[in-house]
Amino acid sequence: MFLRSTLIYGPAILFTRISALLLLIVVTRLINQEEYGLLTLVVTVGEMTDAAVTNWLRIALLRLGGTGNISRGSLVLAGKVMLFTTILALAIAATASVFVVPVRWVEFSIAVCTYLVVSAIGRFALTTLQMQQRHSTYSLLECLRGLLQLAFPIGAIAIFPKTFLVVSLGTSGGMLIAGVIAFVVASRRVTAGPARFTAHELFSLGLPLVVVALVGFGMNSSERLFLNAFHDATAVAIFAAAYILARQPIDIVGYAINVGTFPEVMSRFDEEGPTASGELLSQVMALMMQLCLPVAAMLVALNGEITELLLPQSYHGRTGLLFPAVAFAAVCANLTSVVYGAVIHAHKRPWLLIIATSLGSVATIALSVILIPNLDELGAAVALAGGSAMALGACVVISERLTPIPVPWRDIALSLVTACATGTAAYLAATVLRDMPVLIPLAVGGTAGASMLLLMTWLLRPALVRKVFTTIRRNTGTAQG
Repeated sequence: MFLRSTLIYGPAILFTRISALLLLIVVTRLINQEEYGLLTLVVTVGEMTDAAVTNWLRIALLRLGGTGNISRGSLVLAGKVMLFTTILALAIAATASVFVVPVRWVEFSIAVCTYLVVSAIGRFALTTLQMQQRHSTYSLLECLRGLLQLAFPIGAIAIFPKTFLVVSLGTSGGMLIAGVIAFVVASRRVTAGPARFTAHELFSLGLPLVVVALVGFGMNSSERLFLNAFHDATAVAIFAAAYILARQPIDIVGYAINVGTFPEVMSRFDEEGPTASGELLSQVMALMMQLCLPVAAMLVALNGEITELLLPQSYHGRTGLLFPAVAFAAVCANLTSVVYGAVIHAHKRPWLLIIATSLGSVATIALSVILIPNLDELGAAVALAGGSAMALGACVVISERLTPIPVPWRDIALSLVTACATGTAAYLAATVLRDMPVLIPLAVGGTAGASMLLLMTWLLRPALVRKVFTTIRRNTGTAQG
């Protein structure tokens, strides 16, 4: 079931992340490091504000609004709340812009506020599709969003001045069109009827999530703000580029698993109880380790070739040490949100996440203040890794008191062995050809690593390999029929 959900959402998530990666490759060559750093800060402030003021609505709707036939009353009530919280987010973002980029705060606030508006529209529509369990439609529209968010900013740079504002507005334009289309598609299957929840229930579940997001600022985004404060926007650009390259592939896997399994875990908890949901989450953890650890090993092994191929010369030699720390942070973050955080959401006690997130934020901020002044981007990466590990540890302790999750130690051990073998094969193959044009060692190293991954998976998990091929054949046959 989990593997099937991952395969359904995987292509869309893969496409949108590849789109973001291609945008990184193009934009870093068309605008200078300072402008790219400011663009990164736009996304950072936008995501921070959005997470605190509007993003909680997605989780609350998925938890309270039900699945299948979604009533118009539920969406109208949620829409009113979204309108109010988005207005509040705009006021907060405009105020924050004055402090983050005082010299260019007008441009910065326009970019951030536009980002917030279009994000709210798109998320609301996609959440409705997810509640309706229209997985294929969701996946298709996510692909469309990825395509538009790649094409629009590149076109805008070709026509208008090469500034962060032009790129940001182009990206928001693509997101807006995809969001409007998703909203129209989702609204056609909304049924008449009252809301399944009250405003009080919505806010009771949502307000703790807002607090979680507020205290999570320190863990999720503070390192970029500290980099900008202690150094400048060019340092933010270096860190952000490495962050995207080292984290995106891992997040693709984690997000694909989470989108497909979160509703399933909530349903199993409600229908069969905590023990059944804990067993399912154990399977989720095993699947995540099987997929994420080899990917992380490949990224670390080939980080030099990846950076040299994808980024301009000014970025070379400054990102290699960042990859292991960012990859480690990504694995910790996905385990926290997808596995152990799901337990807390299932029990409808999201305020407990405040404790775990607060500890992670304190660790990240403390490490940032200590490390960033002297270690620049590396200090930010280490701070991120330390905060993510602290948050994971705290979330494990908290969730285990609610519903113990059987840890699949055997699967994790096999995944570690597979990851080590995969990374070693990729590194050795690339090292032999390092004097050749960068594309050759990268291709050969990637092929060697992928071949080793398939070989180790076949040797250690033959049943899983057969299951993957069976699932692919079944989905292919269904699509053709």
